[in-house]
Amino acid sequence: MRIGELAATVGVTTRTVRHYHHLGLLPEPERLANGYRHYTLRHAVVLARIRRLTELGLGLAEVRDVLVDDAGKELVEVLTELDEDLARQEAELRERRARLRALLEHGELPAEGPVSAELASLFSGMADPSDSPMAAKDREILTLLDTAAPAEARERLFTALRGALGSPDVLARAREAYALLDRLEDAEPDDPRVAEAARALAACLPPELRSGTPVDHDNAFLRAVYADMAPAQAEAVRRVLRVLTEGRP
Repeated sequence: MRIGELAATVGVTTRTVRHYHHLGLLPEPERLANGYRHYTLRHAVVLARIRRLTELGLGLAEVRDVLVDDAGKELVEVLTELDEDLARQEAELRERRARLRALLEHGELPAEGPVSAELASLFSGMADPSDSPMAAKDREILTLLDTAAPAEARERLFTALRGALGSPDVLARAREAYALLDRLEDAEPDDPRVAEAARALAACLPPELRSGTPVDHDNAFLRAVYADMAPAQAEAVRRVLRVLTEGRP
């Protein structure tokens, strides 16, 4: 058989056959006097086995282990590991579907979604982002933390904010703080209104977020946050973080 005939017999492409030659999975056949490869039934049997193993989900490195005589893992061991891996994937899929159901059952999804059910619940009690550019920016930062922050830190932050949102006047104070920050868009960092905005924003934040540990304002995340704000707005946020982490006025 020529390469095209072999590929058609087993149901793969000639490109696949050549790839398996390159990886050493399928032995190279002898060449005829005219230079063409001459494939035998044995090549077809091996190629068919490779196809069956890959369709089961084995990677090509695992297929090589199975094919090599007296080396690597036994087929039963490889298939057992594959079965365990598929079981893990099934469990992950069930967990993902449960999270999706929780989001769908929550009702209207936020514009920043998909987010966790915890953050979606927080958003429902926060200021309308369409009323304030800084409110919208605040939600974007929370969405980023929802994805990137360590689980313990994220849970601590969301629990504290959830408790604060239970206060009847906290939403009004938050709207006032966002409005003050919005007015700093064209201001300089030494504008007297910066201190007023910082005090208003700090008054909205729950005391549970005070850590007493100085924060590195030059870390990559905070640099990106500050760069996304006007200079005076960034200065107000810096002052709030100093209040939260260092207790400084």
